[in-house]
Amino acid sequence: MSEQNKPFVITDRRKFNLDGELRPDADPTPESDERETAQTAEPLTPPPAVVAEASAEDKSEDSLDEELLAGPTEEQAEQARAAYEATSDRLDTAIRAANPGADHPPAMNFETLVQSIYMTTIVQLGGATPEGQQPQVDLMGARQSIDMLGILMEKTKGNLTISEQRLLDSALFEVRMGFLEITQALARSAAAKAPNTAPGNPGKPSIVR
Repeated sequence: MSEQNKPFVITDRRKFNLDGELRPDADPTPESDERETAQTAEPLTPPPAVVAEASAEDKSEDSLDEELLAGPTEEQAEQARAAYEATSDRLDTAIRAANPGADHPPAMNFETLVQSIYMTTIVQLGGATPEGQQPQVDLMGARQSIDMLGILMEKTKGNLTISEQRLLDSALFEVRMGFLEITQALARSAAAKAPNTAPGNPGKPSIVR
């Protein structure tokens, strides 16, 4: 018999007839057993592709953190140095071409670094203010610059030439003294504007000497 001529078979899955009695051909398995079987079935697990993708994302994040902590390789650092120097040379050539007769920029060394921080501190303390104008003082910026010189002294201890050490000692001494002079002058000015507040008054901190 061909597939088209096969009769349709309808299966009645009801357990009870119209009178409420159990049908003789019904499946004897209680519905509660079926539900318990469904509940005790093994939980669904995600497809292997999804698990692999999640693991790959976790590994990529971990590898990124490791790369940031590890820093550049020796080859990468050398490539960056060579590219930087080549770009700097092209910049110097362009500047000299645009300004014939201009002096070549001085090479950066330790003494130039100390002098740069020193001059920045002097400006922050108001030392570069034109005559007749009110000095603009940046105490917080000056303190950070002074601390930078202090870090240089600490980290380069025993690794400087005599001239480099003498320059750093002198620069740090001068900016520290300049900072003290400015803060004490500001304190005296504030005390003068408050006649009822005398230096050393209990409960009133003062830095006036």
